[in-house]
Amino acid sequence: MRARIYKPAKNAMQSARGNTKQWLLEYEPAPLIPDPLMGWSSTEDTLAQVQLAFETKEQAVAYAQANGIDYQLFEPLPTRDKPKAYADNFRYDRKVPWTH
Repeated sequence: MRARIYKPAKNAMQSARGNTKQWLLEYEPAPLIPDPLMGWSSTEDTLAQVQLAFETKEQAVAYAQANGIDYQLFEPLPTRDKPKAYADNFRYDRKVPWTH
C-alpha cells in the first residue's frame, strides 16, 4: 500500500495557519467497490482511515522506511506574506478610491 507524506495547507475558512505545522502520513485510498445488492460504494480497506502526524519530514520518512511503507513525498509550496496596514485603505495613490 502506498502512503502520502505531506504538510497540509491552511484551512480556507480561517486566516491563521493552525494545523499546518505537522507532517502527515496517510495511505492512499483503495478503489471503491459497488455493492451488488444495494449499489452503495464500499471498501474493505481500513488503512484509509489512518492518519499519522509527525513533527518533521525526516521523522515521517524514517517511519515509512522503517516499516517498509512505499511512500510519495509532497513538498509544500512556499508562501508569500503580503504586509498590510489599515492606513493603506486611505492612500492617495490607490487605483480604486476607498468608499463605504
